[in-house]
Amino acid sequence: MRTLKLLTTLCLILGFTGFAKAQTSTADLVKEWERAKTYTKEYLDAMTETGYALKPTPEMRSFAEQMLHLSDANLGFASGASGEKSPYAPGALEKSTDKSKAAVTKAVMESYDFAINALKKLTPQQLDEQIKLFGSMDLTRRMAFTKAFEHQTHHRGQTTVYLRLAGVKPPQEKLF
Repeated sequence: MRTLKLLTTLCLILGFTGFAKAQTSTADLVKEWERAKTYTKEYLDAMTETGYALKPTPEMRSFAEQMLHLSDANLGFASGASGEKSPYAPGALEKSTDKSKAAVTKAVMESYDFAINALKKLTPQQLDEQIKLFGSMDLTRRMAFTKAFEHQTHHRGQTTVYLRLAGVKPPQEKLF
């Protein structure tokens, strides 16, 4: 009886693990990144040109700097996770002096395109390979893309306050 319970538990665990992986196939991840790109573009479009310089407090990033930070991270995580060379040096976008709406939008969209294209090149087996991200963190490529996704969601979410402070209605939530 005990062996049967153990075997049943093991099958359930393995089944749930397989289910979790099936839910985050390469195609599923790409779809989520494409949704996030579209949603972020709506934020970029919604903010006024002058709002790109808006800082809620002096020590905080401006709207443009938040979005450029998001972009640098998209590039860094995707490059580290995929092995693809980023088109920008680490942190280069955030240090950019051109923080205009057009320049920031271009950089942000390029960062999403880079992440999406890098992700598309990975097989399911490669997604499950262990890597050392940024030379110090042991995780799978899949988890690195998951952490990047969490990061971009966090910083886009922060900019909701910036939009409100600029008198702009934030875009409608896009969970699906």
